[in-house]
Amino acid sequence: MPLLSAAVLATVLALTGCAGGTEIQTGGEEDRFISGDGSATVFEAGDRVPVPEVGGTTFEGDELALADYEGRILVLNVWASWCGPCRAEQPVLDEVFAEYGGLGVDFLGVNIKDNETAALAYTENKGVEYPSLYDQPGEIPQAFRETVPPRAIPSTLVISPEGEIAARVIGPTTYGQLTGLLDPLVVEYGFGDPQERPRVSEQESAEPEDTEDADDADASDAPRTEADG
Repeated sequence: MPLLSAAVLATVLALTGCAGGTEIQTGGEEDRFISGDGSATVFEAGDRVPVPEVGGTTFEGDELALADYEGRILVLNVWASWCGPCRAEQPVLDEVFAEYGGLGVDFLGVNIKDNETAALAYTENKGVEYPSLYDQPGEIPQAFRETVPPRAIPSTLVISPEGEIAARVIGPTTYGQLTGLLDPLVVEYGFGDPQERPRVSEQESAEPEDTEDADDADASDAPRTEADG
């Protein structure tokens, strides 16, 4: 078995230790990615570091920079259409995005190492309503390498209105985890009471009943014919 150089070994150990997950192989040796276990880290106000000055172009051709979101809480999510854990967490991101938009929270995706056509089809098929930057080379994750391993996918950063990293998740996040990271920031910056936010799950569970009631009402109001008896 060939010996690894010290530099390569250090890199492998660092990625494995930070992500604590398994490899996702998408092609050649250079295309190996690590799926973390979804562990979260919260950075207290005095320990938060500023985000790098990065940005890019969305699938729609708009230029966006992280600085554009100052004054709002930003959830920055790194994903790819071929990434199974990314697909699994998408409903969570969509639900939290819908519930927290009125509480000072914005979402921005970063699509890396992907085919643009496949990535765009993914967002359209999933009905993703927030924008994503198309970053095929993965330059934005590289800019965050001091906080998140660049090859950890998916990964999520919660950025404060002051442009500082308040929390990170390496691996797929969950509804309870992500809302638990956002709620303290929403309160800290006075954006409202998270407990009073509209709940997507409650709205969806009410829809079938409302539809059925409406159908019954339509049927009862319809004129009767001789065939109806």
